[in-house]
Order: sequence, then C-alpha cells, then structure tokens
Amino acid sequence: MKKHIVILTGAGMSAESGIKTFRDADGLWEGHDVMEVATPEGFQRNPELVLDFYNQRRRQLNEVEPNQAHKDLVTLETDHKVTIITQNVDDLHERAGSSNVIHLHGELRKIRSSKNVNNIKVWNEDIHLGDNCEEGHQLRPHIVWFGEAVPMIEKAMEVCQKADILVIIGTSMQVYPAAGLMDFAPAKTPIYYIDPKPAIQSGGKITVIPKSATEGTVDLLSILNSNE
Repeated sequence: MKKHIVILTGAGMSAESGIKTFRDADGLWEGHDVMEVATPEGFQRNPELVLDFYNQRRRQLNEVEPNQAHKDLVTLETDHKVTIITQNVDDLHERAGSSNVIHLHGELRKIRSSKNVNNIKVWNEDIHLGDNCEEGHQLRPHIVWFGEAVPMIEKAMEVCQKADILVIIGTSMQVYPAAGLMDFAPAKTPIYYIDPKPAIQSGGKITVIPKSATEGTVDLLSILNSNE
C-alpha cells in the first residue's frame, strides 16, 4: 500500500558527503562566529564578509556529491509518496534524484534581493558587493538567517500533519521551529529517528536508530520493507 513518508533531514544527512555540520563544538561555523555570518545584523555590519562566507560554501558544493543515504531515500519514491523537509541549504537531495524537497533554511544555489524577499533567482556564481537586483538593491544569499522568519515552516507543518510515516535523519531536534515539526504528525504515525548521537530515546511510536545517515537508512529501508 502506497504511503506518504515525510523525511526531516539536518546537517548529519550531508556530513558524510564532506559538508561540515552547522556548528563545531566551540560554537564557531567554519572559523566564524555565526552571529557575524548568519544574521541580518552581521550582513549590515560587514556584507563583504558574509558574501564571501557563502561564496565559499557555494563553491564547496561543486566539490561534493550526494552520499548513499541521499540515494537510498530516492528509492522510496518507487513505492511511496515521499516529501523531504530539510534544514540543509545544499542541493544534495535534488542531485541524488529526490523530486519533492522543501528547504526550511533556504538554498545556497539561489539568491534574492536584500529588500524584496520574493525576488529569488537560481545562482551558481559568487555574489559580490555591488551586484544588485533590477530594483537596485544588493543581492544576498537566499538563506534564512537567525532572527528571520522561516517562510516554508507552515507548508512543512501541513505536510507533517499528513504523514503516514515520519523519518528524522541527522538533526539534534534542538533548533526551532524545525524541532517542533514532529509534534504535528498524527498521533498514530510511527517515527523513525536516525542519528549517531540521538537526542531522544525509543519509546511508544518512536524508534531510534543510533547510526550515521548512510548506515541508518539501510536499517530504515529494511524495516519499511518488512512492514509492507
């Protein structure tokens, strides 16, 4: 029977592709204070630093490939409806072949006007100070920074409310509003949580798979296949 599988992914999903997780243990993001490179105030203070930071992240995307976990999730589309809700700003889910991906925190390969949030374009090059939209405003990364609204969160909530199965991969479930999404799943919807250092424990409808994304998705596929 075809089911709607909703998959929520975080930094641990892409870590095995070589993309560093959001913050190191010391609170720095690849050597930078996140408040300097991931807030509207940081962009206002030093736009050149912020643009350069995301230019480097965008270039890094050209050097990495989807890992086996990304590919395993694509295979679920053969027999089920699959919606991926990701906190990641990379495009590895799409490059692996997933057809329905919601990006909560924006996308590295897109840019937008610093004044018009709806003026969004696909962009694979560096962004420089002085690169403006048609209305004369500085272009900025299409990234949801700390303190900004998460425009896709309501759509994500609606999707979770319709989930027959909810899967969480590679996220600490500590960053809101994304962390609250599993609370929107129907009461009887089983939840599978894949993470090498899980923040929650198995119990009730929650099954924890304490493994990396690539190892855990193998177990997930086995479980789902055995339940059919």
